[in-house]
This record gives sequence, C-alpha cells and structure tokens, in this order.
Amino acid sequence: MDKLQWLDRLSTSTVTIAVWRDYLTMTKPKVVAMLLLTALVGMCLAVPTVPTVYVVVLGLAGIGLQSAAAAVFNHILDRHFDAQMTRTYHRPLAKGRIATSKAVLFGCVLMVSGFILLWQLNPLTAWLTMASLVGYAVVYTVWLKHATPQNIVIGGLAGAAPPLLGWTAVTGSLNPHALLLVMLVFAWTPPHFWALAIHRRDDYAKAGIPMLPVTHGIEYTKTMVLFYTLLLFAVGLLPWLTGMSGGIYLIGSSMLNLGFIGYAIKLKFFDTEGHAWATFKYSIWHLLTLFVVLLVDHWWLSWTLVHS
Repeated sequence: MDKLQWLDRLSTSTVTIAVWRDYLTMTKPKVVAMLLLTALVGMCLAVPTVPTVYVVVLGLAGIGLQSAAAAVFNHILDRHFDAQMTRTYHRPLAKGRIATSKAVLFGCVLMVSGFILLWQLNPLTAWLTMASLVGYAVVYTVWLKHATPQNIVIGGLAGAAPPLLGWTAVTGSLNPHALLLVMLVFAWTPPHFWALAIHRRDDYAKAGIPMLPVTHGIEYTKTMVLFYTLLLFAVGLLPWLTGMSGGIYLIGSSMLNLGFIGYAIKLKFFDTEGHAWATFKYSIWHLLTLFVVLLVDHWWLSWTLVHS
C-alpha cells in the first residue's frame, strides 16, 4: 500500500469515527447514564433482594434506548434554537453535520427497539416509557419549553420517571414507594436546571426561550432555587418516614440535601462569579450520590433481615 492509499484510508476512518461520535452525542450519553442509574435503583428497591439479570439487562437496555431516542428528538426539534446558543451551537444538527432526516430515522430506530425490548418484560413499562419519551421530546421540547417559565417544573415529570420505570420493569405494577422516587427527582429538577439557567441566562434570552431568569430575573430565580432545595429536603425525608428506607439513607440524604441548601443560600445571599455553575455541578453529583445511598441502604436492610 502506497502512502497516498494509506492516507486516504486514514482520512476515511477518521471521518467515520467523527460521524459515529456525532450520533452518540445526539443520544446525550451522560444524561442517559444518570437516568439509568436511577432506573437501576428503582429495580433493586422493588424486590427484597436483587432482581434477575434478565430483567435488569433487558429493562436497562429498553429504558436506555428510549431515553436516547428522546434525546435525539430533542436535538432535532431544538436544532434552530441550539444554533443560537453558545452552549449548544456545536451540536451535530445545529452545525449541519448530520442530516435531519437521518437523525429522525436514528431516533425512530432507537425508540422502536427500546419499546420492543420493554414489551418483552411487560406492557406497562413499555407504555410508561413511551409516555415519558413523548412527554420530554414533544410536550416539553415543542410546547412547554417555549410557552412558560415554569417549563422545567411541569416538564420535569418526564425526566423523573426512570425510577418508576425500573420498578415496573421488575414488578409489572405501580407502587407508592416507586412514586416517592419520582418525587425525589421531580423536586430536584428545578434547582438543578435553574442554576444552569442563571449561568446561561444570556444564551436563553438570545434564543428567545422563556426560562425563569429571563422572564422573572436572576434574583427571583435564586429565591426559587432556594425554595426548591428546601422542598427537596422535605421530600427527601419521605422514604425514611414511610419505612421504605432506613438510617443510612436518612443520614446520607440529609447531608446531601443540606449541602444543596448551602449552595442555594450562597447563591441567593452571597453569590460569587461562577457559583451558579458550581451549584449546577453539585446538583448532578447530589442526585447520583443520593440514589447510590438509597441502594446501599436497601442492601444493608436486606442483609440485616436475612441474618437477623
């Protein structure tokens, strides 16, 4: 193989890798990974010990594919707004690196594949996951996001569904304890996104998206961030108060929620440059750690029950 052929193959390989990277970017893999963690915890809390490998693998694959499809449809529907914002202008569709028709096909394949996998477990999980996809990709992205500054509060329900989906994947039925997990994510969502919205306020204003800092001002948004972190603390007590979780969860969740309140207090009364972004980053680790604590607490309670 001469040098020109080698360079041509190298160039083709590089382009192929870049295209696959763009498709992966459209699925928002970091967001999907976080959703899958909450779904996994929902699965584990649904049974006294551990769910079967079959249910975990099939359930997470189906929920993951549907979540990835929702992310792709979000990229498609928001591509014109993404092109106007510093945070998102480099996305594959906003830059035109991926054709919209190809992205639609990709999203549909992910959506149908995920639905089929979840149907193998039970129809309830398949339809609930599809409803979450429609809620995020259509109701939130197309309507709520551009219609009201309460878009995050109302639309947050779709993003809060994975723990419930994990639970129903195992049991095939709804349960009040599963709804408590939904409430945790639901209460966490507004301060998480509003901290980001404060940091990116000018971006949202330029794109004409009525996020709370744009319509009601940054100070009001800071107040709402603090209010929802206090609400989150109260909601965070419910799994312990209802007997769903034990002392490990109570201590861990209280420390995490007090930390979130601390960030919100500083944001409201002692704000410094970059603190909104720091609050946003803390909120991500907060949710991840909170669900890990839920899982550890559940396994500890299960172990003590077996060995008592």
